[in-house]
Amino acid sequence: MRGILRNIPKIELHCHLDGSVRPETMYELLLQQEEDLHVSDIKEFEELVSVKEECNSLIEYLKKFSYPLKVMQRKENIERITYELLEDLSIQNVKYVEIRFAPFLHMNDGLNFNDVVESVLKGMERGREEFNILSNAILICMRHESLQNSLEVVEYGEKYLGKGVVAVDLAGNEQDFPPEIHKEAFELARKKGYKITIHGGETGAVENISKSIELLYAERIGHGIAAIKDPKVMELLREKNIYLEMCPISNLQTKAVDSIENYPIRKYMELGIGVTVNTDNTTVSNTSLEKEYKLLMEELNFSIEEILKLIDNSVEAAFISREEKETLRKKIQDELKELGL
Repeated sequence: MRGILRNIPKIELHCHLDGSVRPETMYELLLQQEEDLHVSDIKEFEELVSVKEECNSLIEYLKKFSYPLKVMQRKENIERITYELLEDLSIQNVKYVEIRFAPFLHMNDGLNFNDVVESVLKGMERGREEFNILSNAILICMRHESLQNSLEVVEYGEKYLGKGVVAVDLAGNEQDFPPEIHKEAFELARKKGYKITIHGGETGAVENISKSIELLYAERIGHGIAAIKDPKVMELLREKNIYLEMCPISNLQTKAVDSIENYPIRKYMELGIGVTVNTDNTTVSNTSLEKEYKLLMEELNFSIEEILKLIDNSVEAAFISREEKETLRKKIQDELKELGL
């Protein structure tokens, strides 16, 4: 079964670029920048950038992002990191990925918005040419930043729509910064033709899910763990065909759920809610899609057929055209036939 999970064609819809930087690359670039890391080798450094099982909260989890952000302030580094992520995913037989990042987080040392976005797009183009992996970008607005910042992400990003950028997202501390703060920006995004996904219900605030759908026009919800608390919210997800971007290992690490036994993914599926499975942050969570599927099979008794259904859900939920979905679906079905599935 491990061989099957490794070889099946996969789709990744919720992958943060800054949480998925190769530790070796980070270490190399930080040393070049003469950062004082207080570690003696790469093994010690990996402890600084990946969470362990004793992670206590989302806040503690988010502290791991300080190191990648230090090296993602230069165009050549951002392009390289994007390219390397696509190389790593292609080795895992990921056929399509949506990479998300917050442009303003990479503008601390002189880069402007266009520098950041174009560096990611260049890395994506190289990945497509060299590894035949398809990708699109999602621009993140940060909850703790001003409405003006979110409006600028939407305004500045518009010229990249159809050129690699497909959507906008809202991420960050949802306990203290509810969705309605950024309502105007997402109204604008909808008018401009962006697809919209919103982090919601990751840390227990179930009302953020319905607000994200009703006020911010979310077409997908990142995580959505808290929906299980409210039957009305679950019905809203089902009625409006809103797909959830679930990330099991990350959700366990951040204590979004207290145990895998209480992870609501199967309940959602039984209720007809569209569910996809993703990694969130491959480096910070030390995970891969293969590991995510393996966890579901070993701990929640998922069958290989259910795993394949999750992958097909991801095709359906992807922010691409109907024609592109059918092409991707055919490619996946052809490979599965070769694998005898």
